[in-house]
Amino acid sequence: MIEENVILVNEKDEQIGLMPKLEAHEKAVLHRAFSVFVLNNKNEMMLQQRASHKYHSPLLWTNTCCSHQREGETNLQAGGRRLFEEMGFQTELKELFHFIYKAPFDNGLTEHELDHVMIGYYNEVPVVNKEEVQDWKWMTIEAVQTDIGLHPESYTAWFKIIFEQFYHFIEENKV
Repeated sequence: MIEENVILVNEKDEQIGLMPKLEAHEKAVLHRAFSVFVLNNKNEMMLQQRASHKYHSPLLWTNTCCSHQREGETNLQAGGRRLFEEMGFQTELKELFHFIYKAPFDNGLTEHELDHVMIGYYNEVPVVNKEEVQDWKWMTIEAVQTDIGLHPESYTAWFKIIFEQFYHFIEENKV
């Protein structure tokens, strides 16, 4: 299996190269990424639990899906592709904002990403890809915030950072 490349970027989100995904995470190089948050009509957020065999953060809870854009792919195309690959459904996505973060893991890898945060709406049951997703659930945004405070070890490092940005954005913009 050929390892996927990530798009290396500068702080202005301008592409400066490509690098194999694992190498980028080993070297903590800034690269483009996206995070999708799907809400339902009850204003609950769809969370996924990462599959048990993932090379980092297995069995931790995180946002609906996240990954990396492929070269030549728009942010929205990438978000839609990965949402379907992981959660088994399609919905219209809207990009809300982007920001840079850095999150080291216990295994020596580091996420250093310029992350494009997107939102979508869906009210059905997903058909998850068991190679990617162990489980899923709906939670209110307030319940997620409370649970992160009580059980931070249950969530991915990047989700805790991204959720805080997402929460402030939706509070300020009444999304």
